[in-house]
Amino acid sequence: MQSPRPPGPIDATEGVRPALDDDIVAATARFVLKTLAIVTMEVRKLRHDPTEILTRAIQPLLWLLVFGQVFGRLHALPTGALTYSEFLAPGILAQSVLFVAIFYGISVIWERDLGIVHKFLVTPTPRAALVLGKAVSAGVRALSQALIVYLAALALGVRLNAAPQALLGVVVLIMLGAALFASFSLIIASLVKTRERFMGIGQVLTMPLFFASNAIYPTSIMPGWLRSIAEVNPLTFEVDGLRALMLKGSASSLGLGIDFLVLAAVLALLVLLGARLYPRIVT
Repeated sequence: MQSPRPPGPIDATEGVRPALDDDIVAATARFVLKTLAIVTMEVRKLRHDPTEILTRAIQPLLWLLVFGQVFGRLHALPTGALTYSEFLAPGILAQSVLFVAIFYGISVIWERDLGIVHKFLVTPTPRAALVLGKAVSAGVRALSQALIVYLAALALGVRLNAAPQALLGVVVLIMLGAALFASFSLIIASLVKTRERFMGIGQVLTMPLFFASNAIYPTSIMPGWLRSIAEVNPLTFEVDGLRALMLKGSASSLGLGIDFLVLAAVLALLVLLGARLYPRIVT
């Protein structure tokens, strides 16, 4: 008969790791729920003001219908197998996302003046959830721009890729790009703290971000100093990904995985920075 094995040493960590894993899952779930609560609150504002969608539709339509048609007749830009309208459509969508998101921080200044920010800060909601929730809601708002640009592009004969996976990729890129620039906007709002200064800085930033990208012309024709800026501009990666996913027969020049990775990494960095600076809006 086999003798019983002597009891081994007691593992002090037994049962600790499963409990720790459960705590991490529960904390993550609470963070996601609080973030979604902020998103829901922000999206309700859009439902109460649907005219914002219509007013924001004017600018991309003008770029596509006027700028795109005029420059398309010149045949001066090397767009490869794409017509200029096809080359331009993803860039204008990215521009629309940028313009929606870059002024999103002014809502934080309004909320501070109304005392809403003070109420947020005394709740147990993590600051990162507040910043990320507002950033994601900017992405939801930006999706309306995608519908407008897609309809205008179809009317202009642009060969759009209607594959479900491509459309899903476009949605993710729009959400990432809008959230990124909205987080950047919230950081600016936390630093300048007044509407007048914020609007001035926002207007100064939008045009350089737009023109120092591949939105309306390829980076290959840029002077060296401008190309160097474009290569680190997040908008360049967003346009590159949108161009690969939106258009039939188009491919990413930077790598589609790189486009997603860069946008996600910059967004994470800006959310963490915004979470640190967000309370400063009230001081």
